Amino acid sequence: MLAPDSDPSVLRVATYNIHKGVQGLGPARRLEIHNLALAVETLDADIVCLQEVRRLNHREAGYFTRWPELPQADFLAPEGYEAVYVTNAFTRHGEHGNALLSRWPVIGHRHEDMSDHRFEQRGLLHVEVLVTGQPVHVIVVHFGLIPASRRRQAEQVRRYIQREIPAGAPVVVAGDFNDWGSRVQRVLAQDALHGFEGPRTYTYPSRLPVVQLDHIYARGLRPIGLMAPRGRVWHRMSDHLPLIAEFRM
Repeated sequence: MLAPDSDPSVLRVATYNIHKGVQGLGPARRLEIHNLALAVETLDADIVCLQEVRRLNHREAGYFTRWPELPQADFLAPEGYEAVYVTNAFTRHGEHGNALLSRWPVIGHRHEDMSDHRFEQRGLLHVEVLVTGQPVHVIVVHFGLIPASRRRQAEQVRRYIQREIPAGAPVVVAGDFNDWGSRVQRVLAQDALHGFEGPRTYTYPSRLPVVQLDHIYARGLRPIGLMAPRGRVWHRMSDHLPLIAEFRM
């Protein structure tokens, strides 16, 4: 259960793997980025962490007549939000990475490469946001498909936080961890990063979710709720469902 939206002491954070704004394969693929823009606004989150966000893709821009002129992060940002995007992967036709949309002012951002081998280009996006006058550090991640890679990437997140973020500062780590077990959770818990305690909130595959690949962990904030919207309108837009967490400041 989530707290009332009007409570100013509650920080609402969402994470969403948007599958590059396109669903389906071959000639049956369809453009979902316009629906995703409405969906992101519907989440009504203070901070939205996004994965598989395209900055550009020449092939898809030529295929779809309604392909947005703006990069996807800017296109998805509701009115009044700031968008921060950094590329993780360069492909033959374009590039994609992680993004963060914030209702609160953005102080600054950094990026660190997290690629564990040459077949997967991964990165960490760190954004510092000023929430009701207090700096909150948000890290957006998309971990690899290989278990050993995910373990090393979780340890890299720990080292990054220890090196780059003040010890007493609130931290949120959110994204697609590609992990349906608890190994990554146990690694991050060593640095007091915890999520909402309760039954798993399944996010993948969106049509009939049976695992939770997406997670939101925090330090210095108290988790008070977690949910994922479900239904046909949601499973048509991406292979993941969005995950929404609320924290008491």
